Amino acid sequence: MHAWPASEVPALPGKGRDLRIHDTATGGRVTLDPGPVARIYVCGITPYDATHMGHAATYNAFDLVQRVWLDTKRQVHYVQNVTDVDDPLLERAVRDGVDWTSLAERETSLFREDMTALRMLPPQHYIGAVEAIPGIVPLIERLRDMGAAYELEGDVYFSVESDQHFGEVSHYDAEAMRALSAERGGDPDRPGKKNPLDPMLWMAARAGEPSWGGASLGPGRPGWHIECVAIALDHLGMGFDVQGGGSDLIFPHHEMGASHAHALTGEFPFAKAYVHAGMVALHGQKMSKSKGNLVFVSALRRQGVDPAAIRLSLLAHHYRADWEWTDQVLQDAVDRVGRWRAAVSRPDGPSADALVEEIRDALADDLDTPTALAAVDRWVERQRTEGGTDEGAPGIVSRAVDALMGVAL
Repeated sequence: MHAWPASEVPALPGKGRDLRIHDTATGGRVTLDPGPVARIYVCGITPYDATHMGHAATYNAFDLVQRVWLDTKRQVHYVQNVTDVDDPLLERAVRDGVDWTSLAERETSLFREDMTALRMLPPQHYIGAVEAIPGIVPLIERLRDMGAAYELEGDVYFSVESDQHFGEVSHYDAEAMRALSAERGGDPDRPGKKNPLDPMLWMAARAGEPSWGGASLGPGRPGWHIECVAIALDHLGMGFDVQGGGSDLIFPHHEMGASHAHALTGEFPFAKAYVHAGMVALHGQKMSKSKGNLVFVSALRRQGVDPAAIRLSLLAHHYRADWEWTDQVLQDAVDRVGRWRAAVSRPDGPSADALVEEIRDALADDLDTPTALAAVDRWVERQRTEGGTDEGAPGIVSRAVDALMGVAL
């Protein structure tokens, strides 16, 4: 599966800061020191609807992580998956009377278009669950053969008791885990499971649903969590720098994925930091495909909304915050991009050297984009009210905003 084209990242004078970021597993900030190549895995979409603003906010956060790393003169090895076979996708295809593969291809294509428009840097490896199945099956067989998995009526489940570190990503108690498992694709009430929280690794073939040959597992398809583990281990290995996604993936997805990897390798940790973006609401409720309260990036683009304004609307909120999308949020971003473009189109202005360092400092401090935006706003206001004589300043501001925040002026 191919990703989307990369936008150019302008080079800036000087060097960025090492990133300090909130790690869900430790509950505090950690300073990431990845070495010359930073490794990041971000969980991708299930393509039965294209990019809504909640998706965009998540991918914006991890685009910023990459940009901070690139500014430190590191390379970035970024991997993202596409869950191109799963229950929600199959259910939507049946509802709409379309082939599930066509639906997945259509929505993945639209997602690529949205990411390109928003200037999100693409992953080096963009892997669909279906194409990863040949690598997933041997991992499930290994877990079963080592006693970390078991069969139940043809399905194969992972035993959470096989990982001594289970629970160390989310730190949720058993009651919360059970409730979230039921809410987010698990089956804690199924009779016969060793532990209600045990997640499915391999679903035996069901009538009318796609399946693949699973060697000794029999025909079926993989569970959600093992998909990402197989892809991450194949392309990044254990101990990569950041596992990223929305806060709704903390449990069960990231918790279970970490446990799968620990059991498979005998190593710890799966990722050095677990980083999670907040949720975006509409009309008082989290944007959700099941609720249908969605604002789509593609719909805004069709309405003529500037992608730079869409991106600025995301950047106006701290990535870990839960916030609500409103018409005013978008209008504020439209106004801001207008002010910024007017400023960088002028022939000179106040020196921008200090501004570049302010942006770097803010982003290195747990991706503090509201502070970074406020710094640019102050420079723009100074130029408007005081002027300046630095002919290179507008160009530096334009390049810094693009390189560090992905906003093309």
